[in-house]
Formats: sequence, C-alpha cells, structure tokens
Amino acid sequence: MPGRSPLSLVVVVPEFVSAAASDLGAIASSLQAANSAAAAETTSMLAAGADEVSTQVAAFFNAHARAYEAISKQLAEYHERFAQALTAGARSYAAADAAAASPLQALQQQILDTVNAPSVLLTGRPLIGNGANGRPGTGENGAPGGWLIGNGGNGGSANSTTGTGGRGGNGGAAGLFGNGGTGGTGGFGLNFLATSGGAGGNGGAGGLLFGSGGAGGAGGLGSSVTGGVGGSGGAGGAAGIFGDGGDGGTGGQGDTRGGDGGPGGNGGQLVGFGGSGGDGGNGDSVSGISGNGGAGGTAGLIGNGGNGGAGGHFGDFGHGGSGGNAVLIGNGGNGGNVATNAPVGIPGLGGVGGLLLGSQGANGLRP
Repeated sequence: MPGRSPLSLVVVVPEFVSAAASDLGAIASSLQAANSAAAAETTSMLAAGADEVSTQVAAFFNAHARAYEAISKQLAEYHERFAQALTAGARSYAAADAAAASPLQALQQQILDTVNAPSVLLTGRPLIGNGANGRPGTGENGAPGGWLIGNGGNGGSANSTTGTGGRGGNGGAAGLFGNGGTGGTGGFGLNFLATSGGAGGNGGAGGLLFGSGGAGGAGGLGSSVTGGVGGSGGAGGAAGIFGDGGDGGTGGQGDTRGGDGGPGGNGGQLVGFGGSGGDGGNGDSVSGISGNGGAGGTAGLIGNGGNGGAGGHFGDFGHGGSGGNAVLIGNGGNGGNVATNAPVGIPGLGGVGGLLLGSQGANGLRP
C-alpha cells in the first residue's frame, strides 16, 4: 500500500556466517604469504643493462611493484576488518538465537504441562511425552510414554552387589504413536557375592498404531569364581499395527552355562518385520554349556520374519535359534548358526515364508 515500506525477511544461520569468516581468514593468510614471497623479486628488479633505457624500465617496474605492495597492505587491512566484523556478526546472531530460544522453549513446556495435567492427575501418565528411564543400578522399569504420542523409557540396569545379579528393568510401553523402551542389562555375578548373572529386561511394546518394540536387555555375566550361569537376554518388544518387533537381548557368559538369547519381538499386526533373536552366551571352554540363540519374531501380515540368534561359543551344545515365520507376504527368517567350537549344537531352522508370496528362510549353518 502507498506510504508503507515493504518488509523484508532475512534468514541468517550463524554457523554459516562463522564458516565464511573462517574462510576469509584463510584466504587472507594465503594472499599475504604470496605477496611476501613476491615482494623481494618485484621491488628490487635490476636493470638489464647499463644503458639509460634499461635503468628507466627497471625503475618503472620497481615503482609499480611498490605501489602494488602499498595497495595490497591496505586491502589486507580492509580484509581483516571485514572478517572481524563478520565474526562479530555471527556471534551476535548466535546470542540472539539463544536468547529467543529460551523463552520459546519455556512457553512450549508450559503449554505441554497444561495439556498433560488432567491425564497425569487421572492416570499418572501424560498425554504427550516420553517416559522416564529407569535409574542405573536399580533394575527399575522404564516409564510408559504418553497415551497419544511418546516413546517408552529404557529400563535401568540391575544391581550387581548382592546375591544373584538382579534383572534389568523392562522398557516402557509406547502410547498410540512411539517406540518401546530398551530393556535394562542384567546384573553381573561378582565373584563370591553372586553366582549367576541376572536376566536382561524385556523391551517395551511399540505404539498401538505406529511404532517399533524395544530391544531386550543383555543378560549379566556369571561369576568366574563360583561357576555362575549367565543371565538370559530379554525378549524384544512387540509392535502394534505398523512397526518392527524389537531384537532379543544377548545371553550372558557363564562358566557353568551361558545364558540363552532372548526371543525377537513380533512385528506389527499389519506391516512389520519380526525382531532378530539374541545370540546365546558363551560357556566355559572345558566343561561349560553354551547358551542357545533366541528365536526370531513373527512378522505381520506383510513383512519378513526375524532371524534366529546364533548359539554361544566355546562350551558344548549352544543351539541356533529358529527363524521367525512370515504370514501373508514376506520371507521367513534365517535360522541361527552353531559356533565353530560348539560341536554338539544344532543349527536353527529357517522360518516359513508368506502364504501368498515369500520364501522360506535358510537353515542355520554348522561349521
């Protein structure tokens, strides 16, 4: 409209401005080095001969070189001042962004707290937001995510100081949209204080509509002094309608027996891959028994079954886990292999392919 000046929108990224200032500094250093190297050759040119013409030509070029050198110094000073101004501008923009972000974040948090207040009061669970993680060393379960949107919290690792190593906390379940939390690691069997490692926590379930299940936690190590048993890996969480199942946790190592790998979680009911089974824990190389690999999870109507986990090393046995089955469209998961130094182990069978389209998974291998 007449009488009004148009408004312009300028978008500035402080990181780009800082990078440009740094590039200008590098260019200035290169120019200064080149000018310094050329100054001695161009400002003290000798005459080609003793005649007057040669002397005048040399004097002309020397004068021209000195004039260029003076201009170059002025340009270098201007270049340096410009780079300094650009750096200062980048810092100002960065400071302004930081100052503007803090009130905005506070406002967003206030709005979110207001929206979640009724849900927290009635159910103890927010409407929107991620669940809290379990504290390390406590074996606490992860808190569930928001009813509508949010990821489940991760389970806390277990205590390893008394008795059998504790079980890792389970991952929290997601709400309607979100991923399940990861299961906590099982406690270690510490010398004479504990004999067996604790089991890993199970992964949390994925969102009811969209979201993948959390991975199971790894089993704890059994005591090397008392011949403890390794803890089993936690099961992977199942997905909802769309999403992949979580992978099973790895079994813990144990002198008497390695822990079994956790089974993979099932894929979403409509679309989703099954989670892979966890590998079995290693047994003692002399008389121990290796852990078995976990079975792969079953796929949804569309998706591939999860692969079975491999059997543990060193000890006897240590079977491979079976591959997960496909349902309608998809391939079956591959069976788990047997370790080279576990001669008695049996490889896992491949999962069944989809009823409409898909191939059977390959059987596990024996070395």
